[in-house]
Amino acid sequence: MTTPTDELYARDAYLRTFDAKVVAVDEAGHRVALDRSAFYPSGGGQPHDTGSLAWHNGHAPVARVKKESGVVWHWLDLDDLPEVGAQAHGELDWARRHLLMRTHTALHVLCGVVWADFGVAVTGGGMEPGRGRLDFELDAMSTALGERLERRINAEIARAREIVVDFIDRGAADSDPALIRTKANLIPAAIDPLRVIDIRGLDKQADGGTHVASTAEVGRVEVTKTESKGRANKRVRLSVHDPAGSSPG
Repeated sequence: MTTPTDELYARDAYLRTFDAKVVAVDEAGHRVALDRSAFYPSGGGQPHDTGSLAWHNGHAPVARVKKESGVVWHWLDLDDLPEVGAQAHGELDWARRHLLMRTHTALHVLCGVVWADFGVAVTGGGMEPGRGRLDFELDAMSTALGERLERRINAEIARAREIVVDFIDRGAADSDPALIRTKANLIPAAIDPLRVIDIRGLDKQADGGTHVASTAEVGRVEVTKTESKGRANKRVRLSVHDPAGSSPG
């Protein structure tokens, strides 16, 4: 059995490159597992990272990343995979990752605003680089509410709130309903401690994804559409834009 991967992305979302050892190879699946990885695997509504992996006699794009039973697998666009025990160097597609971080944080700001104003749970969500959506257990939705949410989100972003990662004992987390905002708690009880993202003074909840360090890094958020997806299930779509005069980092 392969040892669970050391998830570097869970502790440092700004890690762009890393060194690791190949611990398992799946020739048929064109994928490898590493002892440690900064590549985020698909999960929690956040898409996987892409990038590249290099070793002593090879180099390949990382096309897909997924975690299975604690092991993070990396799909490589190459037939000749590295051998078990090979030393490898990983490099993220940083532009994609950073935009996903900004998008994910923007969704948490939206979640915090809706929780503060209405006290309702999230019923679903998803994102891609620069765009995302959340569904809420709201009675009604309108264009006017979407405009109000957009103003509130951008006001919170402008406050440059610090964002920190914490790990909380599962028992303490389960006793605080504000930490798990989804309508149905899909986080297995075996996950202990629980990783928590804290947007200081606005939003604190269990989350396994990657985020920026300050709301100021998000940029400008636009609410692009509001929809009713059924009784007490309303959808808010948003997009993330660079601040005026900025350039990609």
